[in-house]
Amino acid sequence: MKFVVRPHHIISLGGYIVEVEFPYRNIIVVNPTPEPIKIEIPVFTEDWIQEHQDLGLDITPVKEEDNYLRMWRKEKARLEQIKSKILENTEQ
Repeated sequence: MKFVVRPHHIISLGGYIVEVEFPYRNIIVVNPTPEPIKIEIPVFTEDWIQEHQDLGLDITPVKEEDNYLRMWRKEKARLEQIKSKILENTEQ
């Protein structure tokens, strides 16, 4: 199945991880590009991360001991910086 990550958006894939042996409890996906990008879901293997990074997505794996909310906020703030730079460039 495929899912589209809209331009300059962030999503969480915790519900789409289906392997019991998968080392991450969640994956934060950021699309910093101006284009929509299709991703494959559900997530079965760690190879998924590199494959989707190669598409231009920023992927942040979340381990069991990680603070998910802190990581989400960090990625969201970074995305907002990207969006504000784009807005500044269009206003000039």
